[in-house]
Amino acid sequence: MTIATRRQLLLGSGTAAIAAALPRTAWSAAFEAARPDLFIGTGGHGHTFPGPALPFGMVQLGPDTDNSRWDACSGYHKDDATLLGFSHTHLSGTGIGDMLDVLVVPRRGPLKLTPGTLEKPEGSYRQRYSDEHAEPGYYRVRLESGVLAELTVTERTGQHRYTFPKGEGHILIDFAHAIIDSWDKGTLVEDAALALSPDGLLTGSRKVNRWAKGRHIHFAMQLSRKPSRVQFFGDDDVPAPAGATGVTGKRLKVAFFFDDAGAAPIEIKTGISAVDVAGAKAALVAEAPGWAFDATRAAAARTWSRELDCIRVEGGTPAHRTIMASALYHASLSPTLFTDRDGRYVGLDRQVHQAPADAPAYSTYSLWDTYRALHPLLTLIRPDMAARFTQDLVRQTQQSPYGPPVWPLQGVETACMIGWHAVSVLAEARNKGIQADYAAAWPKIRARAFDRTFPDIDSTLGRGFYYDLGYVPADKIWESVSRTQEYAYDDWAMAVLAEAAGAHDDAAALRKRAQNYRNVISTEIGFARPRFSDGSWWKDYDPIQLGHNPDKQRDYTEANGWQATFLNQHDVYGLIELFGGDAKFEAKLDALFTAPSTLPKNAPPDISGLVGQYAHGNEPNQHVAYLYAYAGAPWKTQAMVRRLCNEMYKADPDGVIGNDDCGQTSAWFILSALGFYPVDPVSGVYVFGSPLFDRAEMQLGGGRTLRIRAVGNAADRPYVQSVTWNGKPWTRNWIGHADLARGGELVFTMGAKPSGFGAAKADRPPSYGRLAG
Repeated sequence: MTIATRRQLLLGSGTAAIAAALPRTAWSAAFEAARPDLFIGTGGHGHTFPGPALPFGMVQLGPDTDNSRWDACSGYHKDDATLLGFSHTHLSGTGIGDMLDVLVVPRRGPLKLTPGTLEKPEGSYRQRYSDEHAEPGYYRVRLESGVLAELTVTERTGQHRYTFPKGEGHILIDFAHAIIDSWDKGTLVEDAALALSPDGLLTGSRKVNRWAKGRHIHFAMQLSRKPSRVQFFGDDDVPAPAGATGVTGKRLKVAFFFDDAGAAPIEIKTGISAVDVAGAKAALVAEAPGWAFDATRAAAARTWSRELDCIRVEGGTPAHRTIMASALYHASLSPTLFTDRDGRYVGLDRQVHQAPADAPAYSTYSLWDTYRALHPLLTLIRPDMAARFTQDLVRQTQQSPYGPPVWPLQGVETACMIGWHAVSVLAEARNKGIQADYAAAWPKIRARAFDRTFPDIDSTLGRGFYYDLGYVPADKIWESVSRTQEYAYDDWAMAVLAEAAGAHDDAAALRKRAQNYRNVISTEIGFARPRFSDGSWWKDYDPIQLGHNPDKQRDYTEANGWQATFLNQHDVYGLIELFGGDAKFEAKLDALFTAPSTLPKNAPPDISGLVGQYAHGNEPNQHVAYLYAYAGAPWKTQAMVRRLCNEMYKADPDGVIGNDDCGQTSAWFILSALGFYPVDPVSGVYVFGSPLFDRAEMQLGGGRTLRIRAVGNAADRPYVQSVTWNGKPWTRNWIGHADLARGGELVFTMGAKPSGFGAAKADRPPSYGRLAG
């Protein structure tokens, strides 16, 4: 068996790139620019929102149609007939809801203080709406009261323009508005306050106990016109005394009345901060000093034009090109800026810190999802942002009482999902040459890796069993099978970081422990199988089920036995050996994709986008189509990837098959449509699939360009016949990040029938630091 050293993998695949010297080709100027459709993902279970934001911006302004069901996690669903108003913060594509801060409700007629429901909007401030329009950095809609609402943004401010019909009107600020759910317990909002200063500046602060429990939001809001009168409302919508200039409590509102609302458009600008009102005011002063809605909109459009120009494609269908542009848009929304203008931010220790001017802090790291494809994508197209996120995650690891982040949101560790996959993003960055002080993060990472006294959170439960038994037992800890496998992957990543810190013995121990995934693969039946603390297996195994006692405690994370069996990403050849070799592993993959697509009645809705028992709508399976390449059947990877690109994405509101999860499912499409995918992001290796477009260009930063061509490509020609890299024959079915990141030209020749390209053992992708054979 040939062993590939880490240095070989880091340096790339061995061909010297000549990218920097290659001029832009003539055809690059002829690319048809596709426009993103911001409504893709707002229907079905995509959980995206159509409102304006800047790339990775703090303010994500937009319309809210609902705040009380799973499909409204983003606050918006395209199928909803009524609209509540416009709030300043949203989550894009997540499976849990939060945010929706500072709701603005423009209306005419009698003031309504209650939000009502989708089923019973009568008597509430809900309104029907029409003529929606959304583009990057701008949103517009007509409300049934006749108000034309327009929205745009800067990084830290939301800007509104409301054009009322002739006559009176009012604007309600509902500071009680938030995502609610049946499992919310305790007080959702507390310590809220609103205050109006003599110059008309409205400020507010509140503490929210939703998903990110105990997060704080502060805002400063200015209106372009002085209202005729102002009315504050406290808890239970009790009016404050006449002439009051503020109110405190939990569920607060304030209404601005205009006797001549239709005389001229009313503009609103709002700055936000997680630190204090002063930070929100500073955002207003610096980013929205005057009343220039159209100029702000134009600036946002220019910013997005530059951002979305980093990938250009030609070929495919018009729908494919729209999906590509929309996916790139959604992949550019998170993580979100979390630093005030002066560099202050709230750390995971709940303390206020100061970030360097060139290394701001960020939030909304959906790491269980995004380590797989979004962060690898950013290392190619936005290496500057990848470096910022790396530095930020090092800092957050140091500050968090729980070490490497899991799912940090607004200065709060939500501990959502399993594992601590910040280490994957950090290890990938280190192996790709991104500069950061990895050694500074190592003490907290080492504590998570080895220290039994280090505090556990939901995402890290069962570590003691994992150390002692080599697996997490199903009779002791829920989601035990998936935990074992994902803890093993994090061991693999932490070994890289141990080496970076000079802890070579720790690195060796972690690489060995990364083999623990094997302890929940039952070779007797060929499935990932729940195992108990006495070493025995679940006897009445059924791979369709969620575990041995799914009504009480599932053994898999948003998956069943079929899907979890192929969870391994870092030691594919070890997994193939457990199944008895290439042919048996290939047959097992075939069985996954051809099994009946039945699920138990209590399966979570996250298990979606089924091809057989493969679930594209959830992250644990999104690398699996590429595993055929390791078993010597890359043509099956090519056929399945092309099928998934065509079947799992549409240019419609329900065009994302599952939660977009902060751009992860979109990033899968982007990379797969270009022709390659990072099965194991830590390795810095991309496995070839089937390019969807005839030609593509990726701007890589530093003046470097990656050009991709698929010669002879067509809907019925998904199979790779041969590859060249910078004009030279390329036999390997993979390429290293260091090669791609230098830029160059990658040319696929496509055909209607499978070929032998990439099938030889010498040409298969490396895994666990070794090659096939």
